Amino acid sequence: MEFFRIRRDIPFMRYAPVLNVISALLFIAAVFFLVTRGLHLSIEFTGGTVMEVHYPHAADLDTVRAVPRRLGYGDVQVQTFGNARDVVIRLPLRAGQSSVAQSERVMAGLKAADAQAQLARTEFVGPQVGSELATDGLKALAFVIGGIMLYLALRFEWKFSVAAVIANLHDVIIVLGFFAFFQWEFSLPVLAAVLAVLGYSVNESVVIFDRVRENFRKYRKYSTVHVIDSAITNTISRTIITHGATLAMAFSMFLFGGPALHYFALALIIGISMSIYSSVFVAAAIAMWLRVKREDLLKSGPGRPKNPNDPNAGAVV
Repeated sequence: MEFFRIRRDIPFMRYAPVLNVISALLFIAAVFFLVTRGLHLSIEFTGGTVMEVHYPHAADLDTVRAVPRRLGYGDVQVQTFGNARDVVIRLPLRAGQSSVAQSERVMAGLKAADAQAQLARTEFVGPQVGSELATDGLKALAFVIGGIMLYLALRFEWKFSVAAVIANLHDVIIVLGFFAFFQWEFSLPVLAAVLAVLGYSVNESVVIFDRVRENFRKYRKYSTVHVIDSAITNTISRTIITHGATLAMAFSMFLFGGPALHYFALALIIGISMSIYSSVFVAAAIAMWLRVKREDLLKSGPGRPKNPNDPNAGAVV
């Protein structure tokens, strides 16, 4: 499906040097903030008190959130659990205050706001559990990146694999840099959004790389820069459709999903926006700097059997 077709190739790679410098500066700034300020981790990673409160009617989440905030808990998480009558409240650790004391104090405030509130359960999540979650999250990131590298190296060529992984790391580090700079809360849903951005970013790069390979076969006299510009121009309509739809979904969650989805949606918005940029001006540009050429993609070798239907299969490279 195409909303429109651009007849003249847009010279994207002409602007690659300047935009690559900007990308490098953004990446360095993101790393700097991650090192100096760090991430503002939620209680899933740092530990805290989890309360489940039951109401005989649909709970007013704004009222529930206001109670612990009045008591000085700035990083409280409140969301429904299973239905609109059950609410889960996550409180951060407080020095010199036990989990029982925290839950009793908050429950007293909730009962003062609504006498029908009932404490269903309370439990303490220790820092050790949070440390394990953080370690598992880093392992998940490493496995995803490794899988992406292997997939692209087998499907295309190692130069595209390197280009796509650098672009993916660019997107992830900049998303994390935003969270470090503004000290937004980094929770498990945000980690899930980061993993989703990894997959989303590589998908866009694969679409462009696939069109680059087709153009190398179709236009034998084109230079590498011209081939890349043509591939990006040919996929613009598809990019507008897919990214427009996903950004509309992410903005809907950001505007109407409430506090529970706020940072999850924000991470998706930043990550999807960066993936549009990085697939063109990072991944494609790095492939250009690595001097990818027609011979790299059309040669036969291990894992690349000749296709008898390919007009270039018998060509001498």
